[in-house]
Amino acid sequence: MSRLLLSALLGLAASLATAAIDPHQFETVEQQERYQRFTAELRCPKCQNQNLAGSDAEIAADLRRELRRLIDEGYSDQQIIDFMVARYGEFVLYRPPLDRNTVLLWAAPVAFGVVGFAALGTLLIRRRRSAADPEPPLDAAEAERVRRLLEGGDELSSASRQPVNGGDSR
Repeated sequence: MSRLLLSALLGLAASLATAAIDPHQFETVEQQERYQRFTAELRCPKCQNQNLAGSDAEIAADLRRELRRLIDEGYSDQQIIDFMVARYGEFVLYRPPLDRNTVLLWAAPVAFGVVGFAALGTLLIRRRRSAADPEPPLDAAEAERVRRLLEGGDELSSASRQPVNGGDSR
């Protein structure tokens, strides 16, 4: 009975803890929407592939508090992005800007797609050509030679044993 009561209390405490994550109320709906947009677009520096809204890390909580402060103080969207990048690097952005440091990041998917389509096109063209140009059937002499080779008979016919120079073998 005491274990059941303890489990219930722990479950209640956990639900209360998750309910109190973001109690901050903004003055306007626009500020609330900006906050939600930024928490979805900014990455947690510790969690690798999780945004600020979904991260429980302490650093994410710090960034959310900082974000609320910047929005309350009237910073523009670009000023907020500049502040976060200056403090945490471009890693904090899910969609980093296109510049010399990130050109490979943006170009790699396009390059892989082009290479993939080129390989697929080449494969399809080769298959089409091989289907259109089948090998000619063997004539009777070639078929006989193949049959003898498969049976383990004479490997070379008497005609192929004769010298090429018309009989002159020096």
